[in-house]
Amino acid sequence: MLPDELVAELESWGERKYRAAQILEWVFERRVGSYEEMTNLGKELRAKLEAAHPLQTLTVAKVQGAQDATQKFLFRLRDGRYVESVLIPANTGYDGTQSDRRTLCVSSQVGCAYDCKFCASGLAGFTRNLEADEIVEQVLLAERHAGKRIDNLVFMGMGEPLANFTRLTKALRILNAHWGLNIGARHMTVSTSGLAPQIRKLADFEIPVRLAISLHGATDEVRERIMPVNRKYPLAELFGALEYFGSRRKQKVTLEYILIEGVNDAPEHAAALVRRARAVGAKVNLIPYNTVEGLPWVRPTEAVQEAFLGVLARAGVPATLRREKGHDIDAACGQLRLQQEVAEGTVVM
Repeated sequence: MLPDELVAELESWGERKYRAAQILEWVFERRVGSYEEMTNLGKELRAKLEAAHPLQTLTVAKVQGAQDATQKFLFRLRDGRYVESVLIPANTGYDGTQSDRRTLCVSSQVGCAYDCKFCASGLAGFTRNLEADEIVEQVLLAERHAGKRIDNLVFMGMGEPLANFTRLTKALRILNAHWGLNIGARHMTVSTSGLAPQIRKLADFEIPVRLAISLHGATDEVRERIMPVNRKYPLAELFGALEYFGSRRKQKVTLEYILIEGVNDAPEHAAALVRRARAVGAKVNLIPYNTVEGLPWVRPTEAVQEAFLGVLARAGVPATLRREKGHDIDAACGQLRLQQEVAEGTVVM
């Protein structure tokens, strides 16, 4: 709940408005796990809060640790469904570059409706949007489990964040607020497969979060082969929205580009990507394809990867080649997928 919402509810109960600030301090600054720990609130108020607004609705069903110290969390939701989040350790950014931040890759939906042909998250289809509290609670529980502050968020987990725009932006307000988790706007990146109208809306959103585009093809022909969303929002419309975003924001947009052998890894594909990146002053994050069981795609050789990067570098386009994190626990880019069996039983899909 935002402070005004909490104040209104408390006043409807006959409580003083300052109680809202006390509750928010307990939740976000002191990070308590129960209302019983809120010792400056009366027992009757604590009981009423517990009945109306359970403080925790997610539970950690399973945690997997990778050899590179990446951790993947499987969270059980209030309705018995599941989502995954990935904690990337300090010294490695989500794009593979050096970073002193701990990054959490956050989910925004149960499943995904956009059916990108190389991605595991949409294999079981779309179930529902996550509520704002379920988005925020992924961060709180990951911090509690890790015992360390998470100071960088990327909305690149399960789902299409901009298809859940209202709940996403409410969560961003809570995550960014001084009374909330106090994570800076520059330390939150929202990724989208290319929902042009919502990109324009995000450009006008009051919190200047960063934007990453899951591009993966620099021509309509290539992109339509692997990303059905391109039929609704072709590249001309997508890049028109990015131009608008650039007119409203100072920071560079990131173009995410998964390299798939024989699909989008040829020199002419790199040249097309150069033109796209230059058009909006974007930087490029190259991601060698991560294997997904049941999908036919293959990762290019390292020589092909380096040659592709070389085309961008010689053209003066800022680009990085991501070195995978969490591949051994299916936590790398494109691999988040709810398996049928988890530690506590069968997953509800």
